[in-house]
Amino acid sequence: MKENRTEISSGRRFLFRILDGIEWLGNKLPSPLLLFAILAFIVVIISGIFAGVSVTNPTTGEAVEVKNLFSLSGLNYIFNSAVDNFIGFPPLGAVLVTMLGIGLAEQTGLINASLKGIVFSFPQKLLTAALVFAGVMSSVAVNAGYVVLPPLGAVLFLGLGRHPLAGLAAAFAGVSGGFGANLALTSTDAILQELTAEATRTIDPAYAETITVTMNYFFAAVSVVLITFIGTLVTEKIVEPRLGKYEGEEEGEIDELTSLEKKGMRLAGIGFIITFALMAYLSFGPLRGDGAYIESPFFSALVFVIFLLFLVPGLIYGIVTKEISNDKDLTKLLGKTMASMSGYIALAFTAGQFIAYFRETNLGTVIAFRGADFLNSTGFDGIGLILTFIGLTMVVNFFIGSSSAKWTILAPVFVPIMMNLGYSPEFTTLLYRIADSVTNMITPLLLYFPVIIAFAQRYDKKLGIGTLISMMIPYSVAFLFGWLLLLLVWVLLGIPVGPGAPIQY
Repeated sequence: MKENRTEISSGRRFLFRILDGIEWLGNKLPSPLLLFAILAFIVVIISGIFAGVSVTNPTTGEAVEVKNLFSLSGLNYIFNSAVDNFIGFPPLGAVLVTMLGIGLAEQTGLINASLKGIVFSFPQKLLTAALVFAGVMSSVAVNAGYVVLPPLGAVLFLGLGRHPLAGLAAAFAGVSGGFGANLALTSTDAILQELTAEATRTIDPAYAETITVTMNYFFAAVSVVLITFIGTLVTEKIVEPRLGKYEGEEEGEIDELTSLEKKGMRLAGIGFIITFALMAYLSFGPLRGDGAYIESPFFSALVFVIFLLFLVPGLIYGIVTKEISNDKDLTKLLGKTMASMSGYIALAFTAGQFIAYFRETNLGTVIAFRGADFLNSTGFDGIGLILTFIGLTMVVNFFIGSSSAKWTILAPVFVPIMMNLGYSPEFTTLLYRIADSVTNMITPLLLYFPVIIAFAQRYDKKLGIGTLISMMIPYSVAFLFGWLLLLLVWVLLGIPVGPGAPIQY
């Protein structure tokens, strides 16, 4: 699958050898399904070894200790929670519902026809940048970008004769980086603001009242340009050349649109506009709610909204092109979509058990608080403190996948520490977002990591965790150094990270 590298510079050949080594080592691991089963078993054993080890939550004063699953009560939990852990695996419902809509649009040919239209009307040189940018901006839709954009990116690249995994990687990198960069305010901003303000009240209640949802907006907006540029550069100069020419079974030839396809596209487009207009009305009307717009009932139902935005145009296109003649045809196409997700459903069972066990044992919380104690004991200040905090948060991200869950644990500890050392709560939150974003794409504990693997295995059935991580490490490293450079300039110039959000406390 790799290209002839004789014409590649010695520097890139050396980098490719390192990434090949990471891929080889990572792919020596068991299949993702079995790996999560093994990790779940290891968590049970570790919980038994460290049972009773505790830390004190400095905010509440309560002790948090490791729960023992290697016991009779633990065994009872394991057996009685198995079904709930599977059904409650956070991405499972969102992925399956979203993929029903996307799958119908794909099965009827709408997505393929849309890609034809894009290829023949959009400058191809800008497609990679547009894909990364779309990924960055997708955080407006919370985690929906993880489900929608990577498979679409893969199909788009395949249609252009480029390696589909490069398109998937570019979209995945953009979505992950998007949690630290955006031109719009998102629900993530609202969640982090609330947690930061609550942590700040332990030191300075008056200051906590001044923390707003726009606390990181200036830095996040500038970061959109940075992440889009770096993501495009890494895709075209490192990831895609390393992958080489795609030689898989999937086909992606692009021919001119037929008259029937054009008619279907027009009517599907009208259906999309009407559906979008209806969703917009609901978002500002019946589903608006009384609180902030990004916290409204509409946004909590965003998965179903995305499902409808793909389902309606896909259904219309299928009827026009005769792919759907009756309800049996519709059922058959939806069934094909779910059949293609069977591997992911099986993976979700073991992944759900592992994540539930890790949460139940409190191992992640104990690791986070012990890390905070370490940071407090280093005596670092200035750049050393900033780098240590970012590094520690990156390590914690390998144990706790959820961004809000991590900050719920870390904010009450780190915000007061950083305030006592002269850094504002808003700046501390920004450091956290950088560390979280750059490691999301390389941690198997990211809730959507199994989803990306399932999408990628469509194009490479033997693809393992090592292949995906080796593809994403260049993005992770490049994003980190790019952000650190931007951060250094920001600190030296003393620019507020958001409206009324200084660097110093």
